[in-house]
Amino acid sequence: MTPKVDSFDDSGIQDSLASPIKTCTRFSKHLPSAPESSVWIHEKQRRRAFGFGYSIATALAFALLPIASVRAGANGSWIGTWAASPQPVWDTDFLAPINFLRNLWNQTIRQIARVSIGGKQVRVVLSNEYGSQPLLIGAARVALSDKGSAIKEGSDKVLTFSGNESFSIPPGALIVSDPVELSVPPLGSIAVSLYFPEVTPTTTMHWDGRQTAYIVAGNKVSDAEIKPDSKTESRLFLSGVLVDAPFDARAIVTFGDSITDGDGSTLDANHRWPDLLAERLQAADGASVAVLNEGISGARVLSDRMAVNALARFDEDVLSHPHADTVVLMMGINDIGWPDSVLDPRAPAPSAEDIIDGYEQLIARAHDHGLRIIGATLTPFGVAFKGTPLEGYYNEDKEAKRVAVNEWIRNSGAFDGAIDFDAVVRDPSDPTRMLPAYDKGDNLHPNDAGYKAMAESIDLQLLKKQP
Repeated sequence: MTPKVDSFDDSGIQDSLASPIKTCTRFSKHLPSAPESSVWIHEKQRRRAFGFGYSIATALAFALLPIASVRAGANGSWIGTWAASPQPVWDTDFLAPINFLRNLWNQTIRQIARVSIGGKQVRVVLSNEYGSQPLLIGAARVALSDKGSAIKEGSDKVLTFSGNESFSIPPGALIVSDPVELSVPPLGSIAVSLYFPEVTPTTTMHWDGRQTAYIVAGNKVSDAEIKPDSKTESRLFLSGVLVDAPFDARAIVTFGDSITDGDGSTLDANHRWPDLLAERLQAADGASVAVLNEGISGARVLSDRMAVNALARFDEDVLSHPHADTVVLMMGINDIGWPDSVLDPRAPAPSAEDIIDGYEQLIARAHDHGLRIIGATLTPFGVAFKGTPLEGYYNEDKEAKRVAVNEWIRNSGAFDGAIDFDAVVRDPSDPTRMLPAYDKGDNLHPNDAGYKAMAESIDLQLLKKQP
């Protein structure tokens, strides 16, 4: 999707006053069956993370770290139940504000995540993918979330990583906690609290979290309720939650941009269309189908900026998930809209055929890994951002590209199925535009009602377990 353009006062944020570790594949497909290490290295991913130097010898050294033997879930495996794709912090030449502290120092952050399927054991995934230095976590805990920053009495658990309560994540890496006994219901919320004792640049984040996180001075990870000094709606370092996989559990990955990320939905309400899809699947199939939201606001199929391009992050954000059998792809509107606007004024504008070529690459890679891939049509964006600094995102030539891409999604037969979100939210009297009742107000992003209509339009038979 595209960045918010609200003004943001950075005057209270001082880089020197914030609280107070490899390159990775976030969820290894081998995690369920292989011995489980708390640290994963992926050299190619490290090289793409802003070109920081990182030798193969270093990667091998970490690969040979002692492996913690842990008890797996009831059927011997783990499954992702919640995800947030890591993003880099962009440079100051990009207009979107960074709405969080640029570093943390002697501070605790408590972040809330609503799971899709439940379990009796939990593991938490932290990412330093875009960090240039080791990330020291002084303490970490997980609990069942109550209201706001509060946690439910008696549910608080210490998180350890290879048996250590304090741990360091190398640059470009992720780390996976040891399992903790914590019974989490389907669609329940957990609170993950992290303490940063040293000056910690917040270099790995998920910008449009749509969920309040609470920041307070000192080590307050075990506090029943945090009285925050500041708040943010972004995710910092937290990139995944796994549970012990129920029998026959499987995962659906939603891979997209801000419309998948939930821009326009109500804060703290879990009204993104993947959230509402998870609710429908729970009602229909019980506890067996996880929904993992790998949407990133500003994401594009072919180009980087607010996130690396879809072709570059597909392995990490889709193929690496254990038990994933389906991916729903909704991306491409930013490839069409960004060029010739303030968002990317000098970029060459891709054609509809260029975007389709990108889709075909993703389809081939999904099929090579045994995943079904469903294409979702691009929703209307007529006169998007008119009268704002982002005007230029839409014009008639760009609309023609959207129409051509959607016709290919619907009719080419290249995808294993199609979800026609365009037909669901467009205005019958002007198909270039979204119905006013479904529009956030920028002529691009849906509101809660729009996301509900999108989720309810999905034929669950399209997502049923493959034979």
